[in-house]
This record gives sequence, C-alpha cells and structure tokens, in this order.
Amino acid sequence: MFRLKRLSPVIMVALLILSLFLTLLTPVQPTQAQHTATNGTLFQYFEWHLANDGNHWNRLGQDAAALREKGITAVWIPPAYKGMQQNDVGYSAYDLYDLGEFNQKGTVRTKYGTKDQLQAAISQLHNQNIQVYADVVLNHKLGADETETVTAVEVNGGNRNQEIGGDTTIEAWTRFDFPGRDNTYSDFKWRWYHFDGVDWDQSQERNAIYQFRGDGKGWDWEVDTENGNYDYLLGADVDMDHPEVRQELKDWGTWFANTAQLDGFRLDAVKHIQFAYIAEWLRDVRSSTGKELFAVGEYWANNVGALENYLNKTGWSLSLFDVPLHYNLYDASNAGGQYDMRRILDGTLVKAHPVHAVTFVDNHDTQPRESLESTVEEWFKPQAYALILTRESGYPSVFYGDYFGTGDGEIPAMNASIDPLLEARKTYAYGPQHDYFDHPDIIGWTREGDADHPKSGLATILTDGSGGSKWMYIGKSRAGQTWVDLTGNRSDRVTINSDGWGEFPVNGGSVSVYVQE
Repeated sequence: MFRLKRLSPVIMVALLILSLFLTLLTPVQPTQAQHTATNGTLFQYFEWHLANDGNHWNRLGQDAAALREKGITAVWIPPAYKGMQQNDVGYSAYDLYDLGEFNQKGTVRTKYGTKDQLQAAISQLHNQNIQVYADVVLNHKLGADETETVTAVEVNGGNRNQEIGGDTTIEAWTRFDFPGRDNTYSDFKWRWYHFDGVDWDQSQERNAIYQFRGDGKGWDWEVDTENGNYDYLLGADVDMDHPEVRQELKDWGTWFANTAQLDGFRLDAVKHIQFAYIAEWLRDVRSSTGKELFAVGEYWANNVGALENYLNKTGWSLSLFDVPLHYNLYDASNAGGQYDMRRILDGTLVKAHPVHAVTFVDNHDTQPRESLESTVEEWFKPQAYALILTRESGYPSVFYGDYFGTGDGEIPAMNASIDPLLEARKTYAYGPQHDYFDHPDIIGWTREGDADHPKSGLATILTDGSGGSKWMYIGKSRAGQTWVDLTGNRSDRVTINSDGWGEFPVNGGSVSVYVQE
C-alpha cells in the first residue's frame, strides 16, 4: 500500500498559508438572502373579539404562507397559556405552564386552541421564515384555586402610597396549586407572600386595593410613578422582590421559549413591573436558551421622556411600542383636517430612538370599547399605515383588527388598503430617504432604492386636507422614468425630470405611494 511520507512542520505551515492565500483570492458569492433581505414587518395576529372556537392557532398556521407572501417577517401571538376561563383573551393569567394541555378552569384548550395546535402553527410559521413573538404576562395572576387569610392595609387608588385606616385581615385569592397540571413542568405553588396585594376581600365581598403586610412587604420599586406607585394593576400583584418568584419566572421563561420554539417576546404592562427585573429576566432567559430573543415592552405612556427613562433603566435591552406616535395618529384622525402634519413625528420614540421603536396604528387595547380606547379613525388609517410602513425608521406592527376587521364589527377589514402598503414595504421601501414635512396639510418622503432590490425606491405623499401635489427628489438616475401610484388612488403617470425630481399628486384626505412603472 502506498503511504504518504509524514510532512515536516515547516512544509505543513507553508501549505496552510498558501491555502489561506488562495481562499482570500477566491470571490465569495453572496447568498440570495444577502441580496434580497426584506424589511422587517410585525403582524399582531389577534384582536379582542376573536371567536372562542379553539381554532385560532389552526388559522394562524394556515395563514403562514400568505403572511410571508405579503412581507410579514414576524408574528406577535396572544397569551398562549390558561386564563381564568376559556374565553379569556389571555391577560387574566392563571397557569403559565398550561398551553392548552391540562383540564383546568373547566377546559383543556384555551380560547385559541391546544398546545399541539400552537406548536404546529409555530412550526408552519418557521417553515415560512416568519419569527414568533409570544405575549408574556408577568405582572399579575387571576383565578386562584383558594383564598388565604392575609394581613393587609387598604390604600388610596389615586395614591397607592397613602394608607386608609389600619391593618386588617382579609381573605385573598392568592393560593395557586394548579391541581389539573399536578406538578408537570414545575412544582412551584403560589402563596400570598409571593404577591404584594390584591383588589378583592372575599370575606367582605369588597373591592378595594389592599397592600399586604408582613414578610417585608411593600410595593415594588422602581415602577411608573402614576398613582404614586403603579406597581398594582389588577388581580394578585406579583412580588418581583421575592427571590422564589424571581427564579420561578426565569425558569418559566426558559421553558416557554424552548417549548414553543419562540423567537421573542411582547412583554405586557412593563410600567407596572420592577424595571430592573425585566432587564434581569431577559438577560437570564436569553442566556439560558442561547437565543437572541427580540423583546418589545408595552409601556403605556404618551410621553417619550418616560419611555427613554425606561430604556435607560433597563440598559436598552428591549424595544418599546411607540405610544406617542399612536396618539399623534389618533389626534390627526380626529382633528377634522386641522392637524399640523409637519408635527406628526414630534415627541415620538421613532424620531428619538428609531432602533428601539415598534410603531403601530392600533392594537387590541385601543380598539373600540377596550381599556385604552383611542382608535384611529377609519379614513386616516391608510395614511397612518403608510407612515409606519414606507419610512426607513422603526419596526412597524400591523394590527389583525385593522387587517381582517374585528369580531364586534366596530373596525371593518382594511386589507384592501393595507396590502399595497405592505407591498411597498416589501419590494420598494429601500435606500436613502428624503423628507418633505414642509406643509401643514401635505407631507411626503422618498426612498431612492438600492442595488439589492430591483426597481426599489418610492415616493409617499399623504394629506389630512383637500389634496394637492408636491415636488420631491427621487434621484438623478431616475431621470426619464415613469412612476405610478401603487395604491390605485391616483391614475397619474409621473415623469421624473433630468434633475431627479417629480411632482407627485394626492387626493384629499388620502395617500398615494408612487413606484417605478
């Protein structure tokens, strides 16, 4: 048998250097993904009035291919765990470990389906390269299995730091044993000392905010300062200072992310949760799972300073929903054409910190008759979606209720208006941006496009007034091109002049998005 002689160390090193040199001379071919990276677009796949039919996860899985075709890159799903009753939207969290697997609260499935259906839907989404962000409710629990006798003091609802009367004994719904799950996944049992307070005394059948006494109890800090201290929101308020609680929630977060194969979280009610703990929880779960895990927090404050303070206190470890932008859109839609459109981005998170801003028009809480009702008027929603979908800044979220309509009929399906804007974001919204926020009624911007997205580039123009037109620059390389309105609102064919400018018209109270014909 022929055998190679053992090479000397000097020759081996020389050959290794030569191989490396030849590798560097060989051009690397970029992958298709590198060439055609799509703008990130989040879809909130639920609204408050979905049917309690247990088929929501099935519908989500069936929609996966269609969502990807429209340019959706991530889906935000509703709370997936067992609430205090089957028709619960998910924010009355009972057992975080029950994803529709155990017979608890009179049901195996949740409003949305079973654990198996959830996992199947997520698999279908992943097959379409769509990420999944799960809604996480850490602040409170409801639907306790039994009451416990607790010493507490009533506090003023408008100032939770002000006590009313002295200590009293109440019967609090704070004992969570989860008998239907029978210690599967976790044997942790919640008791009164794992909470800071409740809003119901069963012994007197009386509603008030009660802060627990003993065991070093006090409202968590630092939280939002509304109402003096806004730790307490509803139900049995979780004590984030308790070491057992802190560890159990971290363990659960790791289990949930791994079990459901999640790509990130939407964190509910973060203004009510100890700021430092959210950063600690994210750091621990990311480390334990080995995943980057995108996170966006719901800090409901129409004040960009409050959002900046939270981001600072949490080490910029997550993004936040741009609540100030939502209220600007809401105000513009209700101003009867008198809103100064030049100011539409003033005081917003997307203007101050675009990398940490998740922009949205409406959501499940702002839809009609819900807790934060501030629904953007129907006539203005196309303009609002154009603002978040065709600009370069922010991570836009499309609301299920706007796209498909709401189950109570209060919001009609607007997919026909939103689809062209999704197409604009997926295909055309690339390259340098030029803003024309120079008129109180008509504003616009252009994107020059880039080499990685053929025919990319666009011109968006919108108004809350009577309409008109605006000259906007799209690039000298576009000279002689004809551009048309992707939305179909205008039939004009705009010719780009030799200097790279075009005059783009818009109808009254409308929006147009022009692209190369």
